[in-house]
Amino acid sequence: MTKAIMIQGAGSNVGKSMVVAGIARALANRGLAVRPFKPQNMSNNAAVTEDGGEIGRAQALQALAAKVAPHTDMNPVLLKPETDTGAQVIVQGKRFATLRARDYGRAKPDLLTPTLESFRRLCAGADIVVVEGAGSPAEINLRKGDIANMGFAEAAGVPVILMGDIDRGGVIAQLVGTQAVLSQEDAGRIRGFAINKFRGDVRLFDDGLHAIVERTGWPSLGVLPWFADAWRLPAEDVMDIASAKGDGFRIAVPRLARIANFDDLDPLSAEPGVSVEIIEPGRPLPGDVDMVLIPGSKSTIADLAHFRAQGWDIDLQAHVRRGGHVLGICGGYQMLGREIADPDGIEGAPGSVPGLGLLDVTTVMKPQKHLALTRATYLPTGDPVEGYEIHLGETTGPDCARAWLQVDRRAEGASSTSGRVRGCYLHGLFSSDAFRAAYLSALGATVETAYAEELDGVLDALAAHVETHLDLDMLLRLAQEPSY
Repeated sequence: MTKAIMIQGAGSNVGKSMVVAGIARALANRGLAVRPFKPQNMSNNAAVTEDGGEIGRAQALQALAAKVAPHTDMNPVLLKPETDTGAQVIVQGKRFATLRARDYGRAKPDLLTPTLESFRRLCAGADIVVVEGAGSPAEINLRKGDIANMGFAEAAGVPVILMGDIDRGGVIAQLVGTQAVLSQEDAGRIRGFAINKFRGDVRLFDDGLHAIVERTGWPSLGVLPWFADAWRLPAEDVMDIASAKGDGFRIAVPRLARIANFDDLDPLSAEPGVSVEIIEPGRPLPGDVDMVLIPGSKSTIADLAHFRAQGWDIDLQAHVRRGGHVLGICGGYQMLGREIADPDGIEGAPGSVPGLGLLDVTTVMKPQKHLALTRATYLPTGDPVEGYEIHLGETTGPDCARAWLQVDRRAEGASSTSGRVRGCYLHGLFSSDAFRAAYLSALGATVETAYAEELDGVLDALAAHVETHLDLDMLLRLAQEPSY
């Protein structure tokens, strides 16, 4: 009999994704068949799955924690913001539509059916499904047609644990206040609570726990102290991207307005001999870094305009003149070329814009998105590379004759005549230890990390942290068989 439990937050960014990953690994270590599930996610940090679709990167990490392959059923609705008011809607791994927020609100009830379909399929092979909510159920203005929090819990018959964040202050009000604003039916779906991100002596909050229990009637599953290695886990939210200070080799990464698939930075940040410096809008690109990495973008043409508006194009030209290295990945690769053409108006009005001109290539946007898990070879050394492709557009031109990756028999990427400017479509390539060592060592960096092993070790440490401080036996007792 499959059971399910849902972790909802008393606010955004309370650490739900990390806690679900910790629960998933802890229960998997107990020998249970665990599956993560998030009905609706909003993120431009996506992962490509073996079944040929895309899901939120956080659900891919949770699948790794559960020791299973990521699948599109783990995140049936993914919203990828393209503007301040609109997003591309991915349903069961495939592009469904691009909708404004108001139009999406009207479409949500129709998305409940595929969401429940995915949930049922996921339950079929699991002992327990750990569901993650989005935002907070306290946003009762969004309750009508909801598929992310209580709307899903109601439709699927899944009990809820409410998670609070004590680090931001006011956690008693977060939890008690959530109960106060919910309808009686929704409040009744919450069977317990837990608190995350506590710093210091947990016993000092005993009176606070008692106050919450007394006012809500919910049992406490525990208080999770601050997990110091959380920064080593891939970030889901763009606001969680942070610089990582290492020794020696310095990489500058401009924070694009619609930065996407920024998990490319995680293996670099994990290297003690590498500093990854996130350059915020309004700051110049530093003149003394070794490499500038232009990451992926959900809206390449708009982000190219944003790049120029910061004066980063001038800084980048100066960096190249000084002998610096440049790498563009996916949207960053497209920006480095001479022109980006969008004849069908995929990213806005039809037309073309000049690129940064550091690679002699041209990109033409095409409506069909290319999604693939990819194995490649790093041509300079023959080292294997694994990653994924997730992009619109085709890039061609003379500098593609100096490709530096090979995918099957297909050349991939482009290099300038000097070899100091490169671009490619392959995300996740720095997760391959041999390639990362070969690429960075050739530029003078010291590389010593086994990234996949280190990430798995962090997940085991997180699982031990969760086992120690949360009552997982109570969680299993509170979990129920879904009613759909």
